[in-house]
Amino acid sequence: QVQLVESGGGLVQAGGSLRLSCAASRSIVSINAMGWYRRAPGKQRELVARITSGGSTNYAGFVKGRFTISRDNAKNTVYLQMNSLKPEDTAVYYCFAARVVAGTGYSDWGQGTQVTVSS
Repeated sequence: QVQLVESGGGLVQAGGSLRLSCAASRSIVSINAMGWYRRAPGKQRELVARITSGGSTNYAGFVKGRFTISRDNAKNTVYLQMNSLKPEDTAVYYCFAARVVAGTGYSDWGQGTQVTVSS
């Protein structure tokens, strides 16, 4: 199991930026993929971005060109740089880690960090 702790959320005006961090309790080198989901009030959880152990990235269409995901293996941390924030980006953002152990997939989750974008 991997414990994940998010930080960096907060209140920002539309057009502003935030950087979320997700610190893992152990090395992330062998974790297959890490990333971020979000859940807005009254909506279902949705994938925001993910990054594989090899550095490949995927983004949801609604954040392309605005958000950038990265990982620092030396610090066991994944980041989500969010620029040009919009009020519709308001949500709780959750970090996840997807692992495969002996052919079985596991997911670990952080507690979430609130991002609020005011208009």
